[in-house]
Amino acid sequence: MSRQHIPVGLNLTAIGVSTAWWLEAARRTEAVGYASAWIWDHFVSRGRLTDPLLECWSMLAAAAMVTSRIRLGPFVANVMNHHPAVLANVAATVAELSAGRLELGIGAGGHPAEHAAYGMPFPERPVRAEHLVEAIEVIRLLQAGGPADYQGRHYRLEAAHAFPAPTPPPRIIVGGMTPKGARLAARHGDAWTCFSDSYEALRPVFTAELAAVGRSVDEVPILVAVSVEETAVGLSELTAAWSERGAAELIVHDVRPDELDDVLALAG
Repeated sequence: MSRQHIPVGLNLTAIGVSTAWWLEAARRTEAVGYASAWIWDHFVSRGRLTDPLLECWSMLAAAAMVTSRIRLGPFVANVMNHHPAVLANVAATVAELSAGRLELGIGAGGHPAEHAAYGMPFPERPVRAEHLVEAIEVIRLLQAGGPADYQGRHYRLEAAHAFPAPTPPPRIIVGGMTPKGARLAARHGDAWTCFSDSYEALRPVFTAELAAVGRSVDEVPILVAVSVEETAVGLSELTAAWSERGAAELIVHDVRPDELDDVLALAG
């Protein structure tokens, strides 16, 4: 594969920051030429449960109004925190606010302390995977506008409508950080995302599943999340190297306030 540069986005931390900081960070991310801005979708921090944490979809709606070019999305929406009918409607509204710039990252969730604190169910991973598959199906049905009927094990629709119906609908980017998750992304996603440290182990699983269902990486591209530390080699070298390894896009994960200026400077 020839060396080429690929789009890079920033996953700006939502923990311990103000709404003003996050929106200004998104504006600056756009101004220096990054391709996308992302935000964590949880209700409590994975560190101290008392750490302030911004709510994902409120921030994406606000970011849609203060940016004009970059794509925006959750990295990734926790399906166990959102009924898919609600998520479909919220995402469609943000898609319209952003003039079609929304990316819908979605995953099965992995923060049990949050669910214990809020009294929300957090079943074992196989059941959460079932929720994720059904949620993707429900979201796609509702993004078409409806009426939609659906009878799943976990979700049901009866002559359900959802407006606005986004045209085109946002890409559904499945976060799959385990072999089962990678296979699920290959079967059901419009794209797959994973972290750089699990990529080598999971990519063969992902590509084998693509082949089994008659799909290709051209249809289901790969977005790899890299750490801020990995950007030390420079964006040109980093993107070229990951392009050779099969990634279509990179996301610099969990950019904190004390790191933002240095990360933004890399795009200069």
